[in-house]
Amino acid sequence: MHAVATHSWPYPRWIAHRGAGQLAPENTLAAFRRGASHGYRMFECDVKLSADGIPFLLHDATLQRTTNAVKALGRGLSAVAGDHPWSTLSLLDAGSWHSASFTGETLPTLEAIASYCRHNNFHLNIEIKATPGTERHTGEVVARHAARLWHGAAVPPLLSSFDVDSLEGAHHAQPELPRGLLLEHLWSGWLETALNLDCSAVIADQSLWDGASVTQAHSAGLHCASYTVNAEDDAQRLWALGLDALITDRVDTFNPASPCA
Repeated sequence: MHAVATHSWPYPRWIAHRGAGQLAPENTLAAFRRGASHGYRMFECDVKLSADGIPFLLHDATLQRTTNAVKALGRGLSAVAGDHPWSTLSLLDAGSWHSASFTGETLPTLEAIASYCRHNNFHLNIEIKATPGTERHTGEVVARHAARLWHGAAVPPLLSSFDVDSLEGAHHAQPELPRGLLLEHLWSGWLETALNLDCSAVIADQSLWDGASVTQAHSAGLHCASYTVNAEDDAQRLWALGLDALITDRVDTFNPASPCA
């Protein structure tokens, strides 16, 4: 018998990673639309700040992998995304790296994603992915924007981060928004940290969850989620452990309305 978190999980149990970040360019509206076409109603995305403080979607600290920044900006300019104002970032092509059919897809702002999600009654997990050195500030700004953009929503977005400073910033700015501590390792004090930050969830690498760690988290009133689950046997093992949600790239493989979810 598994321990149960204090409150029921308020979100869908399947979450599309970076939109549908393998079938379409990750962290773009095109990826969200592709995930939605497969029946997904909750999405995970990465959010950082432009140099002038606009929250936008991008995973990496730098622009080279998922935009045409080298071509558009020239090799002499900084590749660090946070060094550029939104007026520059908004002009980049964030789709052609994936495939020609997505040429011209742009980096979306958090505001654009919020509008899309709220219009369609979708849910969002916002991973705060700060430019190094701006962790607490980014957490504060993203939380304030999220509170404004989801004002009056029955279910607010879940803010998550691997970085404790970012979560502390989010907690300080908007304590009423739910938070999740992301874990790549079960480092000493992870459970106490999640509780001190008043998190509602722990989102861990799938290999970290076993009967003991799930019981620890659930017994403390925390929900348990896992990333990035792309194989059927992994999903079945995690559901059997009593996880509350799974994040996946394989939106074309897992049916979000399946009985196990």
